[in-house]
Amino acid sequence: MSVKVTIHDVARESGVSIKTVSRVLNREPNVKADTRDRVQAAVAALNYRPNISARSLAGSKAYLIGVFFDNPSPGYVTDVQLGAIARCRQEGYHLIVEPIDSTADIHEQVEPMLATLRMDGVILTPPLSDHPVVLSALEQAGVAYVRVAPGGDIDRAPWVSMDDRLAAYEMTRHLIGLGHRDIGFIIGHPDHGASRLRHEGFRDAMRDSGLAVREGRVEQGMFSFRSGFEAAERLLGGADRPTAIFASNDDMALGVMAVANRLRLDVPAQLSVAGFDDTPGAKITWPQLTTVRQPIAAMAGAAADMLMRGVEREDGAPPPSQVLDFELVVRESTGPAPR
Repeated sequence: MSVKVTIHDVARESGVSIKTVSRVLNREPNVKADTRDRVQAAVAALNYRPNISARSLAGSKAYLIGVFFDNPSPGYVTDVQLGAIARCRQEGYHLIVEPIDSTADIHEQVEPMLATLRMDGVILTPPLSDHPVVLSALEQAGVAYVRVAPGGDIDRAPWVSMDDRLAAYEMTRHLIGLGHRDIGFIIGHPDHGASRLRHEGFRDAMRDSGLAVREGRVEQGMFSFRSGFEAAERLLGGADRPTAIFASNDDMALGVMAVANRLRLDVPAQLSVAGFDDTPGAKITWPQLTTVRQPIAAMAGAAADMLMRGVEREDGAPPPSQVLDFELVVRESTGPAPR
């Protein structure tokens, strides 16, 4: 039977007081660097695991971070959870994941949750990052939050994002570089700020290349497979078809590929297809999907880190923010435009 390691053992091993060990574990300031190093070395050597309940009772922290989501893409939600969990585990925090239906009564969902759950902060994912009721409820409850990929009002609170507009611009230029001049585009969910930015990036690239976006070549989607499928049916249903389709996320792009398969269109010989996010589905379809690798897990981890460090804005200064890099991932679903 193993003997449970206590904070007393850590204090004895590192040669400091229990209070000092507690201050190091709680990431409090004004602890000498060498003292902090000794305590952390003792924690590692003894494999000490602080008791979350005891820590939260002893101080002002609950050691709980929440993630609120309302997103139809399972791959996106999974990456957010994995990124946030990995960062929380490094610091001894736990993660609470709560689905929110933004089409229903937000007050009835959020307010009871905030009243019963004691959280150190909340990570908001799109479209909740821009939902005024959610933001107001958190502010009224005094709960810190970090927004992932907000679409506007970026001076309101800390945020983490990537350059969606530039990423869509570069993907469109990739298709143009392959000789495509007639390109269809599927817009994402209208409540997501990134949908507008990706659409703008597509149009900017077409304009800068001297190309017009033909009438009927832009369709509305909802970031779901079904919406991508239905949009592709409209884009590909007639004899006059685009030679490439750029969908605002991978789930919709997979819907496009399903329609192409049903119509016996060879991808990419007769139709190039591109997506956005680089979710697991992009690699298990055939041909594998060309897409934008969005650092979803890294953004969630950075948001969790902001909350755990208690990042606050200085008077008159903009809120803390991070913009992470994206990557264009070229696979087999895009190729030269047909003659």
